[in-house]
Amino acid sequence: MPDKVNEKDEIRLQAYLAHCGVASRRASEQIILDGRVAVNGSVVTELGTKVSSSDSVAVDGKQVHLEEKMRYILLNKPAGFVCSASDEKGRQVAADLLKDAYRERLYNVGRLDMYSKGMIFFTNDGNFAKILSHPSSQLEKEYIVETSQDIPEDFSSRFEKGIRVEDVFYKCKRCEILKPRKVKIVLIEGKNREIRTVLESQGIGTRSLVRVRIGNVHLDELKPGEHRELTEREVKGLLNLCGVNK
Repeated sequence: MPDKVNEKDEIRLQAYLAHCGVASRRASEQIILDGRVAVNGSVVTELGTKVSSSDSVAVDGKQVHLEEKMRYILLNKPAGFVCSASDEKGRQVAADLLKDAYRERLYNVGRLDMYSKGMIFFTNDGNFAKILSHPSSQLEKEYIVETSQDIPEDFSSRFEKGIRVEDVFYKCKRCEILKPRKVKIVLIEGKNREIRTVLESQGIGTRSLVRVRIGNVHLDELKPGEHRELTEREVKGLLNLCGVNK
């Protein structure tokens, strides 16, 4: 598992917030810059600020504490849920599916668009989220896609070589046509709505898009809306795939 913070040490405020389960380090930096964080009663906007467990740290007026237990959760996200802490449009938030099971503040690692289904990780470990989300992680993400039109036979080879859509270059690691209207696609660094955009550029609509694997972790028989905790072996495997051998 990722290293646990020694509560006697001073660490940067954004790292402290991440270990409190507030958000990832990068997201915590913006929270600090927005003036939402107070240390010992004074608002702090300096990213270099260091704190320890003896300091009183509050976000939006609510005191936060180092998490006692790190959580690593796999959720099978149903369609119709957005991957964000909250939604100004009043849409359903994927994290709400975990509220009854966990008291910790959990946030998603990566995203799935509202209409896509399948695997997404949630955690309160900012280091874990940062490692998996970094472009250098090279984690494979596998999708099963059902389409509204037949897929051309040469689509796989063209997507593997790269397809340019409106000056954006999209390239998958692997693409395998399973049926005339069903395809398996493996991405490394997926751009926003990449699969849908590429298919639409070929005149093909997407009926269903499900992420079934991230790195060494598979969706298997987990049903939409269900979740489970990752095993220690799965967490270590993900970190190893990202080049972290702890």
